[in-house]
Order: sequence, then C-alpha cells, then structure tokens
Amino acid sequence: MKVLIVGGGGREHALAWKLSQEKWVSHIFTAPGNGGTSKLGTNVPSKVNDIDYLADIAVREEIDLTIVGPEEPLTLGIVDTFAARGLRVFGPNKAAAQIEGSKSFSKNLMKKYNIPTAEFGVFDNPDDAHNFIINFGRPMVIKADGLAAGKGVLPCRNLQEAVNAVDRIMVKKDFGAAGSRVVVEEFLTGEEASFLAFSDGETVLPLATSQDHKPIYNDDKGPNTGGMGAYSPAPVITDPLFDRVMKEVMIPTVQAMKAEGHPYIGILYAGLMISKGEPKVLEFNARFGDPEAQPLLMRLKSDLTPVIEAAIDGNLANVSLEWDPRPGVCVVMSSGGYPGKYQIGRQIFGVNRAESLDDVVVFHAGTTTVGKFLNSAGGRVLGVTALGDDLKGAIDLAYEAVKLIDFHEAHYRTDIGAKGLKYD
Repeated sequence: MKVLIVGGGGREHALAWKLSQEKWVSHIFTAPGNGGTSKLGTNVPSKVNDIDYLADIAVREEIDLTIVGPEEPLTLGIVDTFAARGLRVFGPNKAAAQIEGSKSFSKNLMKKYNIPTAEFGVFDNPDDAHNFIINFGRPMVIKADGLAAGKGVLPCRNLQEAVNAVDRIMVKKDFGAAGSRVVVEEFLTGEEASFLAFSDGETVLPLATSQDHKPIYNDDKGPNTGGMGAYSPAPVITDPLFDRVMKEVMIPTVQAMKAEGHPYIGILYAGLMISKGEPKVLEFNARFGDPEAQPLLMRLKSDLTPVIEAAIDGNLANVSLEWDPRPGVCVVMSSGGYPGKYQIGRQIFGVNRAESLDDVVVFHAGTTTVGKFLNSAGGRVLGVTALGDDLKGAIDLAYEAVKLIDFHEAHYRTDIGAKGLKYD
C-alpha cells in the first residue's frame, strides 16, 4: 500500500514513523514533509492548502490511502475533493471539519446538545463584543472564530485586557480573516487534558489520554504556541473520568454531528478543562494533536493502518487498540523568538546522538536537509520523545536527549510532564 501524508510537522513525521514499521505500507509520500520524513520515504514539495495539486499527486503516484495531518486542508475540503476523484482519504469532510474551523459552530453545537462547555457569546462586530464583556463581569477568554495556528486564544483576567483582545482580533486583525468573528467565553480554571478518539461516524474508539503544554514558557507563562510538549497518559483523567468524557463528550458529539447531517469520520480531539473532577470542553480539533501525536504514536502498539481503514469503512466497532503501558514524553525544541519572529536556517547538531539512546525518537517539525546538513526551517523545530518505566523516567530520558541537541537560540520548556508527577 502506498500512503500519502499531508503536512510537514512533527505530527506528520510521527505518522510516517509509525506507518514505516507496518507490513501493510510499501512506500510513504509526505507533502511537503521535513528532514525527518525524507528518511522514511519521499517528500513531495507542495503547500498543504493546494488541494487540487495534492489530489493530482495522489492520482499520479497511485496512492492507496491519504492521511491528512493539519487542520487547514481539512477545513478547505480536501476530503471532499479526494473522495470526488475516487481517492481513499482519512479525515472529516469540509462540513464536519467546521468543528475546528469555526469555534462558533462548535460552541453552538455543544449548547444545542448539552455537551459541557463554558458560557459564551458570539459576535460579528467589536462594539457588541465590548458590551457583552462589560456586562459579563468575570475573567474571560477571547477567541478568534477561525483557524489561527493555536495562537488565536487570548486569556483575559480583567475588563481592559478583554477589550484589548477583541480589538487585536477584530480591529487590528492580528490573526487575519480568522478574526472576523469572535467567541467570548467564561475563563475556566483547572487542569487541561487532551482526549482523542477515532470515529467512523457511529463508533467512537478512544486513544490513550495526553496533556499538551501550550504557553511558550515554564509554568504556563507567556503567549500560546502550537504546543511546546506533551505527555501520555494524563493522570488527571482517572478511569471513572475517562468513562464520563466518553459518555458526556465524545459519543454525544459524534451523535450530534450525525444528527446535524455532518457524520464525523476521522480523529476527534477534545481539549478539556478538568476542575474538581468535572470535565468541560475548551475546544474541538479535527485531527491528531501536535505534539500529542508524538507520545501517543510511540505508545500505540497496534498497527495504525487497519484502524484508519476501519474508520473509513465504518467498521470501528470491530477494532481495539493495544498500548505500551510505559508513559511517553515529548519536549518541543523551538527557534528563538517563537511564537513571534524567529530566524531559520540554523544548523542542527546532535540528533543522531540523541536517537542513539534507547526508547528515544526525535520527531522533526521545522527542519530541512541542505546537502548533508540538517537545518531549522520553522518555529517548532524538533519534538524529542521518550518512553520510560514511569513518568519521571520518561521525563528524565527526554531531557537527557534534548541536552545532546543544539542549534543557535534553541528554546524549550524544562517542565514538560511536571504536572503529572503530583499524582505519583
């Protein structure tokens, strides 16, 4: 089987790494890929939003299965385009991908079907948003309605911060067209967790739990990023709470999407806030998380291809997943200045030394090969991922590997996974 993976980040390298070990897969194409995926198959220069060109690639290379990594092509309808050309593809179609592409869509869906989430309002002009904020009288979060690469969510602890956040999004257009509408919602406190599941439109097959670390600095300080690290499992999700999330969030959401005429086929990712044992949905994503995919796919002992095939064919009820019981930790190394302005083209040293450690895989994100050299090519550069006998062992091993890698102005958090240690 020939597989095409759309995307070029750490998630896509993790997918390629997993598939490269499976007997079902004969060759992997990644579009556009990165320095890591180039060692596992063929990188195809392309933009992830050039959907017709990607479909042409799939036809030309006689691709048997396409897996879509990022959210942008999903919201643009890549699944619809591929299906119309008779191509087999994994991910939600354009209508279903609204669950990530429009925060107002997902919030209204949750309200209609009583899926637990924060109180909210949706606004198309800044004056109405300002008036709502003044009357709300509590800390809140201002969100650009559309896609903003994980950066369009602005927590605000007072009235002036909230008004300024609305102006950044709607007036100054800091996030472009994504900010033509805003969602203003209650500021939830507690501990975040990521809950991912496969869906075939009927059956919901959960993955192991995980926890992302969005802010750029330790102790969740500084601006949000695409994710600075993740670990799995997340002990904040106890076994009883896991069952509640399935019963109160995941299954009802898939049922709601079907009832709305948008059957959901793909990965459904709920970003949760857990407060005093009560889960509420912060947001939904329509794909594997990045960096959550890295520790999850390292821990997944089952082959991925048959699960994806079953989801496409509506046969998930006949599938189960087997997990490595050892925890996994991914530490993201980013370019200095990220998520603001940063420089690329920095030579990267030490990746081979890091990967010489047992149970360590260095997943590439923003990298490219120039001759025999590996250079930085993005904000998030590498996802150094390790398995350990316990969470502390996985953390220690991941950071041991991180310290073997170097590039100019490399930045990383030093507290990835620390939240989980308090449960030991």
